[in-house]
Amino acid sequence: MWTQFIVQFWILLVIALISAVLLGRYIGTYFAPVHLRKSDSLGRVEKRFLRMLGVDERKQEQSWVGYAKSLLLVNLLFFIGGYLLLRFQGMLPFNPNGAANLDWSTAMHTTISFMTNTDQQHYSGEALSYLSQTFVLGTMLFVAPTMAFTVCMAVIRGLANQPLGNFYADFVRFIVRILFPIAFVFGLIMILLGVPQTFGGAVTVTTLEGAKQLIYRGPVAAFEVIKQLGNNGGGFFGANGAHPFENPNGPVNFIHMFLMLLIPMSLPIAYGKMINSAKQGRLFLGVMTILFIMMTFGTAGSLLANPTAHGQELRFGQIGTALYSSITTAAETGAVNAMHDSLHPLAGLIQLGNMMLNVVYGGTGAGFLNVLLYAFVAVFLTGLLIGRTPTFLGKKLETFEVKLIASTLLVPPFLILVGTAISMSVAPGLGAISNPGYHGLSQVLYEFTSATANNGSGFEGLGDANVYWNVSTSFALFFGRYIPLILMLAIAGSLKAKPSVPQDEFSFKTDTPLFGTVFLGTVVLVGALTFLPVLVLGPVADWLTM
Repeated sequence: MWTQFIVQFWILLVIALISAVLLGRYIGTYFAPVHLRKSDSLGRVEKRFLRMLGVDERKQEQSWVGYAKSLLLVNLLFFIGGYLLLRFQGMLPFNPNGAANLDWSTAMHTTISFMTNTDQQHYSGEALSYLSQTFVLGTMLFVAPTMAFTVCMAVIRGLANQPLGNFYADFVRFIVRILFPIAFVFGLIMILLGVPQTFGGAVTVTTLEGAKQLIYRGPVAAFEVIKQLGNNGGGFFGANGAHPFENPNGPVNFIHMFLMLLIPMSLPIAYGKMINSAKQGRLFLGVMTILFIMMTFGTAGSLLANPTAHGQELRFGQIGTALYSSITTAAETGAVNAMHDSLHPLAGLIQLGNMMLNVVYGGTGAGFLNVLLYAFVAVFLTGLLIGRTPTFLGKKLETFEVKLIASTLLVPPFLILVGTAISMSVAPGLGAISNPGYHGLSQVLYEFTSATANNGSGFEGLGDANVYWNVSTSFALFFGRYIPLILMLAIAGSLKAKPSVPQDEFSFKTDTPLFGTVFLGTVVLVGALTFLPVLVLGPVADWLTM
């Protein structure tokens, strides 16, 4: 069993790394500042779309404030449109199965969830019309990952002492150059491999036992491919990637895992190209990969050592469950091919750790922004140790930047721990727990961690389809997404405005194995100090009392 796991893991990792390096170089070339960028045929397509929007990126470079305002405006417009369409889907076309209107709190939570690239679902996918699935959520599956990606590109340009760029230009470019072409190709492959793609309604079939059963279907392939590529994760069906229409066989399961890893793994390479330091990009990718290997082998070890297989995807076995669950929380996608609530407590601990750190590899753009955040912290701590002003890429990290870094770092644990504490002390929160004791705490902790980390998967077993959970997790979804993005833009804007500090032989270099070690230690240390107590009370205690 271990041999089979190791072979599958390394085949997937090698293919993903090679593809990510190629994609990263491509991103670094075409998302460089406009005056450094190559021109090609897709560039002409981009310009047509931008002319329709009235945008000329050469003349409309934005400050970090302008970039943030554009980001929030686009999110607001999509939120309003999405909420209204979900709220009144029962009155709209493309509803062959007769889906009813969503109540206000479910419509609000669903819209915020998909708009923040989280796709946490407090409903079953079968409860939505095809209009909602395809033209509302399907559109957001393209839009939501683009938001964090564009911010990531702007931050990297700022660190490279270049103009931050124009949000609308980055928005169009990412969809035209990356998301749509890759989704189109792999969507066709998924259809060929058996994933349905139809606007026909549900069909009634007679089972082998003679009973009548209603089989839901729909434009699943189009939804599925972008959900994985964009690190979205919401399921077309309630069972998500455990449903045979979403994930019918081994090749499709492999494509799921590959697409989840592709863009997050490519961003360190793109970063290295854009700052003219490929070595530093490879360093970050190497550290992220080390963490990923540790987490994945830890998950596999806990599952393979577990004599039961309750809740695990038997079509792909414990190996398929271990790989998928580790990748979906590492890449902050949230798709599942097994219910994480039923995994071994130590596997649940590792999935929580992936989301809490959010750097292994993290979601589209957001994960690498967290990598940069921890790099800032590592540089700051090193500066304290050697008695020098901390600098990153030739820019000093001074009081203003350190305050912003600390604030950004504190947002996720505040939302996770406060949300969990409140829910464990009020009747609506406690009433949703299906397993009392330590496992119940893990369910609640997972729910808020998933919401804050833009992951969206659930431990399941939690009765979250009500107003309390819709509203409380909406706060975690909203603030856990937008506050860090805006603060990272502010940090980039502040550093860009500073003069560069000449580097000498005494400067602390951030592209060496020594810095990689400090960076890795910072990630582990900060994560442990922040979340270890609640993890001990939840999954660790659950394991010790098995």
